Amino acid sequence: MTATQKEQQTPAAGSASRRNEKVGQVVSTKMQKTIVVAVEMRKPHAKYKKIMRTTKKFYAHDEQNSARLGDVVRIRETRPLSKLKRWSLEEIVRRSTLAQVEDTAHEPVK
Repeated sequence: MTATQKEQQTPAAGSASRRNEKVGQVVSTKMQKTIVVAVEMRKPHAKYKKIMRTTKKFYAHDEQNSARLGDVVRIRETRPLSKLKRWSLEEIVRRSTLAQVEDTAHEPVK
């Protein structure tokens, strides 16, 4: 195997990752450094071909505890971190307006 063949097999450092990514909504932040993300998938029914909506929950690692309830986030596949966690938080796509209302409710009144 020549050097050029090896270069063609391995992805370049700046190229897109082969790890799977999903976008979903945060439904729980009650655990430390873990969020639960609900991802909605639309697939046609096998027999009747009607478009069906299915929701699946994924446990994702959130190192800084930055995601809040209702946020739309992008998660990326990673090595198994625990029994259920196989995803990590990549970025917060859109902040929830619900989270902003909760923050103002907890501030002490002067």
